[in-house]
Amino acid sequence: MKSESISTLKKEIETLPFEVLVQICIRMAKFKTENKELLNYLIFEVYDQQTFIENAKKEIDLQFLSLNKSSLYLAKKTVRKTLKTTHKYIKFSGEKETELNLLIHFCKKLKTCGLPLHHGKVLGNIYLREFERIKTVLNSLHEDLQLDYAAEMKQIS
Repeated sequence: MKSESISTLKKEIETLPFEVLVQICIRMAKFKTENKELLNYLIFEVYDQQTFIENAKKEIDLQFLSLNKSSLYLAKKTVRKTLKTTHKYIKFSGEKETELNLLIHFCKKLKTCGLPLHHGKVLGNIYLREFERIKTVLNSLHEDLQLDYAAEMKQIS
């Protein structure tokens, strides 16, 4: 089954009555957990980005606390899972500042978690890839905001 384009879907959604839209949203939320989380974000958290960022950082911290340092394989899996969660929150928000805050926090936690970043290829590559992503996002921001984040960039470089 081929999906319609976003513009076609938007035009069709605009013609639907309110009750039908509510039913569609509820059905989509039941279909997949990520849809439900996104709907929760859009309804309750979109207007308070600072609280959203703090809650996302707490979730990242909890996942790093559950890191199994006895096995590097299991530690890498947990780091990847944490990165996936971080990217999910970034995707929900869609704001560059939120993306910067969450990626910087992830890199700080990864750097201070006690795993050998430079001995293993995988963890080092994850760190470097996210660091490069931070620099790319930072360069797309206004100069004043770049200066605000310069100190945090020095901590993780």
